[in-house]
Amino acid sequence: MNEKEPLFSKKNLKLLSDPMNNSNPITVQVLGICSALAVTAQLKPSVVMAISVVAVLALANVIISLLRNTIPNRIRIIVQLVVIAALVILVDLVLKAYVYDVSKQLSVFVGLIITNCIIMGRLEAFALGNKPWQSFLDGVGNAAGYGVILIIVGFFRELFGSGTLYGYKIIPDSWYIANGGFYENNGLMVLSPMALVVVGIIIWVQRSKNRQLIED
Repeated sequence: MNEKEPLFSKKNLKLLSDPMNNSNPITVQVLGICSALAVTAQLKPSVVMAISVVAVLALANVIISLLRNTIPNRIRIIVQLVVIAALVILVDLVLKAYVYDVSKQLSVFVGLIITNCIIMGRLEAFALGNKPWQSFLDGVGNAAGYGVILIIVGFFRELFGSGTLYGYKIIPDSWYIANGGFYENNGLMVLSPMALVVVGIIIWVQRSKNRQLIED
């Protein structure tokens, strides 16, 4: 009789670790770029969006995995959209209840999680063919890989664009040129195209450290 596979076996842990590096949804698979451009002007919305996607993708993966043997193939996309939409509505209600200011900043982008290609892709490619625990790990791993990039981009855009982090002043007023200092915020950093530039730099750094990604 086969022994039961440990919950955190090497194979299962790879589901968490790979999306952080060699199969990152944004920097390797180039998915979810739109939200990386739209919500990363500040760190706080980036963190909230990252947490929201983790919650939606992890739960959606588990639900679809549990239902995988009962979903008719011809309506599987509709079922996936219904599951994702229900979870996104719940997340949106929680955000409005507890972080209303961030909910207003994220605006329609929370709703657009429903059509996020990362989420639909993982449901199709993984949850429909794997058990709930593995699907949960895959969901957490891919959403976290996505979220880490959002947070990194949000960190640098807010720091160099506004001189703050999470809304708190980081760069002292005495450093600014207006006060006799040497520094000035880079207004370009708060514009959406700069998010693409920062993502490009992250991709360059990642591939310079891992030549295999270039060869593949």
